[in-house]
Formats: sequence, structure tokens, C-alpha cells
Amino acid sequence: MTTRTADLWHHYGRVRHAADRAVPDDFRWNWAQDGGPGPEVLGDLTGACVGDLGAGAARHAAHLADRHRPARVDAVDASPAQYAMAVDLYGHLAPRLRIVRSDAVGHLRARPGAYDVLYSVFGAVDFTEPRELLPAAAAALRPGGRLVFSTLGHHLGGTPARPDVRSVDVPARTPGGGAATMRRWVLRGRVWSDLLDRAGFTRVTVDVLPGGRGPRAADALLVAAYRLPTAAGS
Repeated sequence: MTTRTADLWHHYGRVRHAADRAVPDDFRWNWAQDGGPGPEVLGDLTGACVGDLGAGAARHAAHLADRHRPARVDAVDASPAQYAMAVDLYGHLAPRLRIVRSDAVGHLRARPGAYDVLYSVFGAVDFTEPRELLPAAAAALRPGGRLVFSTLGHHLGGTPARPDVRSVDVPARTPGGGAATMRRWVLRGRVWSDLLDRAGFTRVTVDVLPGGRGPRAADALLVAAYRLPTAAGS
């Protein structure tokens, strides 16, 4: 996740960090993190090089590193606070888990063909200009490599997703508690499909994960695609 101002992720996950230090037993893609498909969506990760884009405190990455026998999982996040929490929680899983402080686009551009699988769970895909991130992801995947991400299917509160590639400003807080905003891309499934096609991906699928009920409930889109043998940007 990237920001050009203060660390707007400073407060995120801090309460859970103090109370829950275990490697998660499960990995879910839906907004509530309580149902739907699990890590099987990523395929067999045995011996694979995997990247988590916008990993936050690296809970999903820790689950994969500990339970699914990859060669390595890189948990990538630009937030100093999230990086510090991830190191504190799961630094002991090195070298299978590598915790990386970097913006996703810069990290990917520096590693052409390095990954078998890339994924994002409401992470960097939501908060990074997709016309920059998706081509960088294609170039960082080996030919035939897979990108999977979950993203909001509509705005919180029910406003429909955008029919074009434009972000909205969502509320955030500075480390000192001041009000701020950050950009988030909440796009329709066909928009994601078009972006992926232009970025060098094929076999794109978009599935809706229902969000249940409640004021903070939200449907999610689960999007998967494969890098073409000669992807854009390679």
C-alpha cells in the first residue's frame, strides 16, 4: 500500500496485534474474513515463490509460509507501522517468510519474472493506481504465473462500484490522529477484466463473494488471471 503523506496505516490492526500473535489457522478472501474460498484458489504452492501485495501485518502471508510449503512468501507493504508489526509477529518464520517494506509497484518492477503467484487481499490492488500496478505484476510473474486478488464489489454503505478507472477518497488517520484521506479504487468486474487484459493477463475470472448483512457488510470480487507467455512490460 502506498502513500505520499504520513503513514496512514499507522493505527490499522494495532489492537489485534496486541491480542492475537498466532499464525492464523485459516485464509479467507471475503470482506468479513469468515467464509468463502480459501488458499486453494492460489493453486498448489509447494516450492513456489509467492508475493503478498499490501500485506499489512502479514497474517495471510504467515499462514501460507507456515502451512503450504512454498519456497518463499514475500509480504510487501509500504507502511512503516505495518512492516514493524509484521516483523514483530512473524519474523521468526524467516527465511520462508520475507517481510519487505516497499511500495508494491517499485518492488515488482525490480523483480521481472520472479514470482509464480501474486495475490492481494483488500491490499495494494485496492490502494494503488491499477494502470501502474497490474502491468508491474504481469512483468514480475513468470510466464503462466497467477495473480489473484479480492477487492470491494461496491463501496461500503452500498454505493455501486465505478464503471471507469477512477479512485475515490476514503477517510484515514495520521499517526497523530488527524483526519486525512487516501485513494481507493472500487471498480466493476468488467473494468478489472479490461485492465487485466491490457496489462498482459489472460483467462480472467471474476466471482462475487456475498458480504452478508450489517452497516459494514460488503460484497467482494474475487479476481484471478494468468500472465500471458509474453506479458506487457516484459
